[in-house]
Amino acid sequence: MKAFLGVAGTLLVIAVGYYAMYRGWRNRQSRQAGLAPLPLVPAADKSRGVEGVYVATTSAGDWMDRIAVHELGVRSTADLAVSEAGLIFHRQGAADVFIPADQVTGVRTDRGIAGKVTAERSGLVVVTWNHDGRALDTGFRPRRKADTAPLTESISTLIGAEEK
Repeated sequence: MKAFLGVAGTLLVIAVGYYAMYRGWRNRQSRQAGLAPLPLVPAADKSRGVEGVYVATTSAGDWMDRIAVHELGVRSTADLAVSEAGLIFHRQGAADVFIPADQVTGVRTDRGIAGKVTAERSGLVVVTWNHDGRALDTGFRPRRKADTAPLTESISTLIGAEEK
């Protein structure tokens, strides 16, 4: 009987924990509901880019403030394509994310963002961009470490081309 009560108590604690996380996520979504819908992915652009993981989008400068609306907080396998139009994250299991070139304000490598911290200092490519009057950071972890520098450079070139 004691074993049954112990198991039941443990399951109850786990269930309460999951329910609290669910409620927290739903509350975050309701607080962020005013964020405008994302720009549509250009229909003609089917290019693929660097393979990796789309980690998350957060408020710029606050790597723990994950954006929950518009599936921006959903971690997924993805590839990141850089074109003259902007950046396209082709995600598996979630909607693609398009960031127009004129909204990209910066790119850097970093150690972490909500949901992912890497051992090396330059493990993530973090793109800073503006949407609906809000500065956001989007983290992407390339599958191959050798892709990090060329990807960062191509995004920097895109930003430079927009500033001219």
